[in-house]
Amino acid sequence: MTPTTRNHEMNATGQGATIWLTGLPSAGKTTIALALAARLADEGHRVEVLDGDEIRTFLSAGLGFSREDRHTNVQRIGFVAQLLASHGVKTLVPVIAPYADSREAVRKRHQAAGTGYVEVHVATPVEVCSVRDVKGLYAKQAAGELSGLTGVDDPYEIPADPDLRIDAHEQTVEDSAAALYALLRDRRLL
Repeated sequence: MTPTTRNHEMNATGQGATIWLTGLPSAGKTTIALALAARLADEGHRVEVLDGDEIRTFLSAGLGFSREDRHTNVQRIGFVAQLLASHGVKTLVPVIAPYADSREAVRKRHQAAGTGYVEVHVATPVEVCSVRDVKGLYAKQAAGELSGLTGVDDPYEIPADPDLRIDAHEQTVEDSAAALYALLRDRRLL
């Protein structure tokens, strides 16, 4: 193997990028992110998944769910994602991120730094999400035990022009992860 070939191979797996998956609670964001992360790791990529629930616990503890706090949470996640991606990590970010201006600020931060970024809308309808109800949030909201549920009684601004829209309720997790993998390949982020 020539040094040029070796460097090319290292660059191929060493290039970082942020893969931002936005959608309603129980849309399938984390499931898709984990499936893609496993494939990327198997191929030798450095991968990290910044799960919204874990971030809330460890990085954004103390923040509530007001518009301002949600914006702050998204900006913190975006900062960490961009930092990791700039150091060669494929950073998958499955978070609700309900507001378009918050997501756009993250995209602009990546663009300003020259760091790869794609936004993926996991477009599972609220009716399907409420049946899945992975965390019991929709049931709590329906019972009056919870208010401010994104997409029900709190806004979710659907991405107008995402890099990819996944109808996760109409295809398998594997097909969803494969579509996202194809986007990364097409954008030369692999």
